[in-house]
Amino acid sequence: MEYFSLLFSTFYNTLEKIWPMLLLFFAVVTILRISNIIMNHEHTVFYKEFYNIVFLFYLLSLYYLLLGTENGASTGLNLIPFREITRFDFGSKMFIYNTVGNIILFMPFGYFASSFTHNKKILPISIITILISLTAELIQYKIGRAFDIDDILLNYIGSILGFLVYDLIIVIKDHLPNIIRKDWFYNLIACAVLIGIAYIVAIGMKV
Repeated sequence: MEYFSLLFSTFYNTLEKIWPMLLLFFAVVTILRISNIIMNHEHTVFYKEFYNIVFLFYLLSLYYLLLGTENGASTGLNLIPFREITRFDFGSKMFIYNTVGNIILFMPFGYFASSFTHNKKILPISIITILISLTAELIQYKIGRAFDIDDILLNYIGSILGFLVYDLIIVIKDHLPNIIRKDWFYNLIACAVLIGIAYIVAIGMKV
């Protein structure tokens, strides 16, 4: 329970910092998207629009967590694998924040990257993840934060887990009855996810 409490606390703290940016972004994207649909008579599906918005929100959150200067707790250069991972006691708050947090942070990336590229092989997602994570670490080092090879390793693990989740969902989807492999069913799931997110945010605002 303590682990989940720490992770949710990080989520709420991040949301508290970036909600103005998210709100402005949501307004701009939504208005432009609706205008495009109306002016060009474009057919659209709710769950696809929602999916793209969630991905872009994730990218904004990823930017804040990886490159926000107020998050820079350490500086320097670590090229020795597992040095930072083993620096904290297993199960401690810092271990969860640094190790588990980095894994969870890139799980959505692995999922979204696999989804948008329709990738079902581990090698392409591995290359994409390493390139993105390496770029983030180099930028961090350039702006006065730490370059840590362990972060790349943990991000890679998280991304591969996200890839496996995507692969599992594809298998499940392929075995669903044809009657529910329709837009209405996926729209229903998207609505349920949206309600769940709203509920979690509302609970966090009350705490």
